[in-house]
Amino acid sequence: MNPTSPTQTRSLLLAAASLSSVLLLAACASPPPPTASLKLAQQAIATAEQNEAGRYAPGELAESRTELAAANTAVSDKQMVTAKQLAEESTAAAEFASAKTADAKANAVNDEMKRSTATLVQEMQRNAGAQQ
Repeated sequence: MNPTSPTQTRSLLLAAASLSSVLLLAACASPPPPTASLKLAQQAIATAEQNEAGRYAPGELAESRTELAAANTAVSDKQMVTAKQLAEESTAAAEFASAKTADAKANAVNDEMKRSTATLVQEMQRNAGAQQ
């Protein structure tokens, strides 16, 4: 065995203590709040509201708001990973609400065009019968 001097022993203990402190701090550190994900969810909800999702997709819009509220609660509870996941779920629900709203509006336009076309066909048939 190699005898070590008290200075070497102290240096090794200091190095070991420093390494332990760094590892302990790294283990305790939590990720930063998911501000970008939260902001994206808020923007998606605002867009869905502007698109009238409250009228055409109220369930999906409510789900999005609930997920965002849960994400904000998770941030308050220092559960950043959960907060990010909930914010992303909120964004997805809001985007789905917007898509469902766009689909409903497009179907309404399509139905109106079919009615208009049917009316024009009836008018044309009536006019053709009157001319004979």
